[in-house]
Amino acid sequence: MTVTTHSPRTVTLGSSGVTPEEVVAVARHGAQVTIAQDALDEVARVRAHIDSLAASDVPAYGISTGFGALANRHIPNELRTQLQKSLIRSHAAGMGPAVEREVVRGIMFLRAKTLASGRTGVRPLVLQAMVAVLNAGITPVVREFGSLGCSGDLAPLSHCALVLMGEGEAEGPDGVRYGGRGEEPVAALLAAHGIEPVVLAEKEGLALVNGTEGMLGMLLMAIADIRHLLTTADITAALSVEALLGTDQVFRPELHGALRPHPGQADSAGNMLRLLSGSPIVASHRVGDTRVQDAYSLRCAPQVAGAVRDTVTHAELVASRELAAAIDNPVVLPDGEVSSNGNFHGAPVAYVLDYLAIAVADLGSMAERRTDRMLDPARSHGLPAFLAADPGVDSGLMIAQYTQAGLVSENKRLAVPASVDSIPSSAMQEDHVSMGWHAARKLRKAVENLRRVLAIELVTSARALDIRTQLSGGVLTPGPAGTAVLAVLRAVVEGPGSDRFLSPELEAADRLVAGSEVLRAAESAVGALA
Repeated sequence: MTVTTHSPRTVTLGSSGVTPEEVVAVARHGAQVTIAQDALDEVARVRAHIDSLAASDVPAYGISTGFGALANRHIPNELRTQLQKSLIRSHAAGMGPAVEREVVRGIMFLRAKTLASGRTGVRPLVLQAMVAVLNAGITPVVREFGSLGCSGDLAPLSHCALVLMGEGEAEGPDGVRYGGRGEEPVAALLAAHGIEPVVLAEKEGLALVNGTEGMLGMLLMAIADIRHLLTTADITAALSVEALLGTDQVFRPELHGALRPHPGQADSAGNMLRLLSGSPIVASHRVGDTRVQDAYSLRCAPQVAGAVRDTVTHAELVASRELAAAIDNPVVLPDGEVSSNGNFHGAPVAYVLDYLAIAVADLGSMAERRTDRMLDPARSHGLPAFLAADPGVDSGLMIAQYTQAGLVSENKRLAVPASVDSIPSSAMQEDHVSMGWHAARKLRKAVENLRRVLAIELVTSARALDIRTQLSGGVLTPGPAGTAVLAVLRAVVEGPGSDRFLSPELEAADRLVAGSEVLRAAESAVGALA
């Protein structure tokens, strides 16, 4: 995923909830977590009520009964500890490769946030154990497949819960694996960090697994990544406009804003107009150019990138609502009532995850069209074929565009919604599921692909601009923003020349995009961009 540069800090779980930035800080950057005393007090107060229900002869779902399709069985006191163990062990049924560390930390932090709300009925020690595991840098091994995005992200959360019990699989902060064949048990890893395995009591098994934290954590990180890439997409688009002798007049504010009041479009157009300001290349053909208008991939860049911006804004709204939620089943209401519900269904999150995948695919598709145009002498307005030093002998950036096209093609497949699918489970008790986890997994891949697509457009437009400068004898140069970006790129990627091993250069450009160097270079010339 996109690399950011936030420093680790401390995040407090309390009655006020958490912010998206705090989720990213814990998940990606190792921020430590503390628990406010008011949260611990509320958790203890609610747990006392759960204890009274557990002692009652009246069955209460999730407290003294089985789960799901087995909820009609009353469980006697002597079997309830075994019930909790059985729930977690059986639900930790994921398969496939381990998901990324940041995803697991996001899951655990968000579930800890829900536990701290006091609506789940766990004992304070369960919350404290989860926070201790996070702060120790211990990462449960969560498998790629297992969640249907309904009844919560059951399997991923169960793999996390199993580690709290001293079972399952986990990695220590040094990357050493525990809990597999021939490896020390997870209990030994916990002990090395002074953490006592939790023996779960009534209600606590369900409380640890009945949430949308997996898909929500991935949504929050995807939003942060896409926001970063959106401004970078305006930068690479502006470079391509210069390289293809495009006009900046279509980005004037009077053509956006009030005329077509989509805020994202106005922001993107404003960025591009500023990025092209002071460009000798753009100024050189404002008079006497016989072309009437630029191709859509240049002229309509703000309309597409702006629509993606507005899609992200909608996703942020949905994510903020889900972040404010306390999802569990059954849930403990403020008046003490323990009520079964369906809030664990992931549809609200799944829809926007799919929506973002569509937007990401289209943004990358437009960038690829600009790249292809720069490589085609019939459409590039005087640039050599494939930007090669000696076309025919050299292939230039021909295959870089193939790579970009492959990434774009994959993103089109990843844009197929997961949330329209549903496979009934649990003996038809869970007869409609959201597939939100799968929507999140494919969005992560799509965002990575978009970043690489933009890196290839960056390399291509930079070479095209260098060639323009060479062909004009140094007269046609990019503007201040383009010049600053090219300087950063040329520190790690050589300029035009005979064919050479290209893959390392594309990877270097990708790292620049991921690390924000491209964005910072442009802003050093024209100020902060939207």
